[in-house]
Amino acid sequence: MMLKTMAGYTSKVNPRIAFFIGFFGGGGIERVTANLAHSFVKKGVQVDLIHDPKSSPHLWRMPAETRYIDYVNAPTLYRNLPKLVRYLRQEQPWALLAADHYANEIAILAKLIAKVSTRVIVTEHNQLSRTCRRGSRLKDRLAPAFAQVLYPWADGVIAVSHGVKTDLARRASFPLERIQTIYNPVITPELLTKAKEPIDHPWFHSKDVPVLLGVGKLEAQKDFPNLIRAFAKVRQVQSARLVILGWGPDRPKLEALIKSLGLEADVDLPGYVDNPYAYMARASVFILSSAWEGLGNVLIEAMAVGTPVVSTNCESGPAEILAGGKYGYLTPVGDSAALADAILQVLNGQPKPIDSMWLNQFSSESAAQKYLDFLGVSTDKTTLTCQSSSC
Repeated sequence: MMLKTMAGYTSKVNPRIAFFIGFFGGGGIERVTANLAHSFVKKGVQVDLIHDPKSSPHLWRMPAETRYIDYVNAPTLYRNLPKLVRYLRQEQPWALLAADHYANEIAILAKLIAKVSTRVIVTEHNQLSRTCRRGSRLKDRLAPAFAQVLYPWADGVIAVSHGVKTDLARRASFPLERIQTIYNPVITPELLTKAKEPIDHPWFHSKDVPVLLGVGKLEAQKDFPNLIRAFAKVRQVQSARLVILGWGPDRPKLEALIKSLGLEADVDLPGYVDNPYAYMARASVFILSSAWEGLGNVLIEAMAVGTPVVSTNCESGPAEILAGGKYGYLTPVGDSAALADAILQVLNGQPKPIDSMWLNQFSSESAAQKYLDFLGVSTDKTTLTCQSSSC
């Protein structure tokens, strides 16, 4: 591996890229981090993961070559700033990728204090305006102000969709041209392999009754009440079943709604599963009912395994993923009647075909290469070269 230096000569070295994330659970940001890490390792990049070892139950997703930096173990993420500063001074990785809004702020502050050449790249995975509007904590309400002050000091700012990019520029008064949109690395060889694995849910063993599927955290953002009400309308027209995979604080409310609509026999909430792809591959329709998104990874995953999709046209992501409705139905947010009508169109033999070439932009290979290009790292089959004069 070759790395160009400021003096103009080259030396054999494997660049090191560190991911900074406080909690490594089973969410979308963690999956994106793991997918990027696997692709980086395949290209010869060394990977560090800076995390909280006491709250990271899904480290098995990371590549075996990962070096774990267990610095994030203070009561709050912000109190880990001195530890991150020490890491940057001691290790000086080529780049530090922060994977969440509050981690972004800490990463920028750490570099300013450490005074190192490490390139700090911050990533926005959701709409900053939603964080500010719906958050109950003072730091949530102040998030746009902190971004306005700190983000100009970052070496790069990445948004996971054009919608997130536009929202960040508007809410943080940040120059639009300084934000790079890179779609998440969603489609991986592992995803396609796992989609073929068996599942033990009895509803998926027969094609007699179509099964609708939703996947996500049981919280307000995903608006599963909208999906359940839409399913009730579908049931008035034809037999069907609904499965919603995921865990979250709204489960009791959803169970109460299911009971009030008399749907207990045909709606199941199995909870969190490690392999939702096998369910996606066997579903008759996949539905994203969200009130808002950053991108909507699960929509891409369902499309990748060939399942017809229906989605709310929420901010932001679904319209970009579905090319404005070309590759799946888009319905108004919160409109259960429109959602039900779109589902029935798919069940009645009118799905919108998905172009596999369109999906390439959401692959782990495509995303990883765009990240490395953004970092000034050029790769081929045998070499990895830093192109920036600041190397």
